[in-house]
Amino acid sequence: MRSVLLALVCLLGLGGGIAVAQPYAPPPPPRFEPPPPPPPPGRMIWRPGHWNWNGVRYVWVPGHYIARPPVANRWVPGHWARGPYGQWHWVPAHWI
Repeated sequence: MRSVLLALVCLLGLGGGIAVAQPYAPPPPPRFEPPPPPPPPGRMIWRPGHWNWNGVRYVWVPGHYIARPPVANRWVPGHWARGPYGQWHWVPAHWI
């Protein structure tokens, strides 16, 4: 019995993690975060905070500045989208 439990623990530990169920409840409204002054050299863009699902509940991820890539046309903010089966999933922010 002990060896079976040990094998199960090892299997779970080496399996790359456990899948986290997506939420069926929509995320709370975004929090208002006034961006602080941008750091130099001026090619920074404010990435607003967002709610993240940790497998149990939504937790707030604060906003921060990120560097603008040298070749980028448009910034698409991250957002929550509803999936075909009613679950919610996070679409990360990205440049296009």
